[in-house]
Amino acid sequence: MPISSYAQRIKDSLSIYCHKRVLSLLLLGFSAGLPLMLVFSTLSFWLREAGVDRTAIGYFSWIALVYGFKWAWSPLVDRMSLPILTKLLGRRRGWMLFAQTMLVLSIVGMSQSDPTLDIKTLTMFAFLVAFASATQDIAIDAFRIESASERMQAALAAAYQVGYRSAMIIATAGALTIAAWIEPNNATYSLASWQTAYLVMAGLMSIGILTTLFSSEPLVETKVADETEAQLKQQFSTRYPPIIAASLSWLYTASVLPFLDFFKRYGKSALLILLLISTYRISDIVMGVMANVFYVDMGFSKAEIATLSKVYGLIMTLVGAGAGGLLVARYGTMKILLLGAFLVATTNLLFAYQAVIGYNVTFLTLAISVDNFSGGVATAAFIAYLSSLTSTGYTATQYALLSSIMLIFPKFVAGFSGMYIDAYDYVSFFIGASIIGFPVLGLILLVQKYVPATHPPHRKSE
Repeated sequence: MPISSYAQRIKDSLSIYCHKRVLSLLLLGFSAGLPLMLVFSTLSFWLREAGVDRTAIGYFSWIALVYGFKWAWSPLVDRMSLPILTKLLGRRRGWMLFAQTMLVLSIVGMSQSDPTLDIKTLTMFAFLVAFASATQDIAIDAFRIESASERMQAALAAAYQVGYRSAMIIATAGALTIAAWIEPNNATYSLASWQTAYLVMAGLMSIGILTTLFSSEPLVETKVADETEAQLKQQFSTRYPPIIAASLSWLYTASVLPFLDFFKRYGKSALLILLLISTYRISDIVMGVMANVFYVDMGFSKAEIATLSKVYGLIMTLVGAGAGGLLVARYGTMKILLLGAFLVATTNLLFAYQAVIGYNVTFLTLAISVDNFSGGVATAAFIAYLSSLTSTGYTATQYALLSSIMLIFPKFVAGFSGMYIDAYDYVSFFIGASIIGFPVLGLILLVQKYVPATHPPHRKSE
């Protein structure tokens, strides 16, 4: 094939990242990633500098658990219309704007709090930030899935990740830089410096608000769900007062139907799908828990770990996500899902070799770069796959549940990683982390063979 043809093919592939939906998800990803660190590591730094004891700071980290339970109120985002906002913007953008407005007010509330005088007020606003942030995640995920076809989902996910990771850097390094600029003396605690930093972060949420306002609402078919709710309301009205009948029919439609719909579409194959979802990330999650501990034990300094894992690692994750988006668009989700699982499992062997050779910056740079690139490809494909499993009308609920399932079993297994290393060694641990990833390849092949393609196409607004 002539060079010009290859160049044109590459150009055509890259053009997917110029789509306005992809650009919107880049900015919405920024809006989603910014609040997380403000209630996590950045807040911990502020509290410690203010003289709060480590035990209390540890308790503050529990606020982040809110993100793990977002599936509990995802049915509201799916089926509940917000006064005025839904009529003006649509259901998805209405919820996004509601959450973003709540975020701005809550972050401003944090900025006006003083942990040395009233830590309870700061706790309340931090919880509201986490809750609003998780709600925004639910709405943005539904917005992303319903905005484009399955082949574009990996590109949308890649753009979202770039924005998300960039915002996390701004919310950590950026916030600390602002605080240090206001009060350069590290030995002196300055409430004003942290208040200014958090006010700036609240202002940066305007990026998400403007993106929401200037984006178009995806057109989603909810006719089946609406008709079911109406039928149930009519049935319940024969036994209950109108307000109770309406509440029961809405609750059933919002909370029960999404799960019935999933199992109705996939039947017995649903169990195979759930098994794949719950194990797909097991290799990288089990390995990741002990990564920083391993670096320290191998003799790497904090500066080296920060540079290699946060700079090279971040860059290669984003490059991998971008490559994953292109590959899914060209070759389909399942093939790249298989490729990603293979890459993640095999790259753990690089860390087994690192454990053999010990301290070696050059090789660790290679290992982290390859591992994070592989993780980026796998994550982009996996998000596209999870997105393809949802139904229009139940997107928020189904995606919130599926994305929660993917972490439960791997996190449980990862809890035993330290005990395993103490009993054996790092070499066998990383080899084991690699081996447990290979059965996932068989699950993907089984899903390809036995799971019917019953997912209805998403309607696009553009």
